Amino acid sequence: MADDSGTIIASGTSGSMPTGSGSERLRRVTVSALNNGWQNNVISGTAGHIYTILSIIFAARTSATANIEIRVNNGTHDIRIVSSEAVDGYGTFVFNDKYVLEEDDDLDVFNGHTNGDWYISFIDQDWT
Repeated sequence: MADDSGTIIASGTSGSMPTGSGSERLRRVTVSALNNGWQNNVISGTAGHIYTILSIIFAARTSATANIEIRVNNGTHDIRIVSSEAVDGYGTFVFNDKYVLEEDDDLDVFNGHTNGDWYISFIDQDWT
């Protein structure tokens, strides 16, 4: 029988994960006028931090339909969160499922569109 399973990367494997008190901040990052490509490392994991993504908003700034993608690189693999989502011209897409990034994780966004804006809100828990 063939093994079709994926590669499992366990969460919380870092040696610098929380053991004491820390701080927590609401933060945001924006990408203005992304032009038909990937914006890598929109959020780049840092040792001793845990990031909870609250929402990701994409707004198309022209009349053409845009295909967008959201992925997390876990240090080894690209994990698709949203893949080839069509957004109508001048339309808005909101992704508000919560998920966590750790120190080796990077959040990347893509729009196959000539002009689109991204707004990402998240909680940064700092345990350094």
